[in-house]
Amino acid sequence: MTSTIRLSPETKELISTFGAKGESFEVIIKRLYHLAVREQLREFLMPSDKYISLDKMRKEAEAKWPRSK
Repeated sequence: MTSTIRLSPETKELISTFGAKGESFEVIIKRLYHLAVREQLREFLMPSDKYISLDKMRKEAEAKWPRSK
């Protein structure tokens, strides 16, 4: 059994930009759902307010312990 979801033309267009040619909205929405679940899990396991990026860490380490020439 299928159901219908009302979307504005703008939202439909935005969602379609995540799909490949000929891909159904069902496939696109499922992919977006799985990406969202992974992002929620990542944020749960490694909250962004408690961890810093490797680039930021490298810059802080370089400032604290500069390489000698």
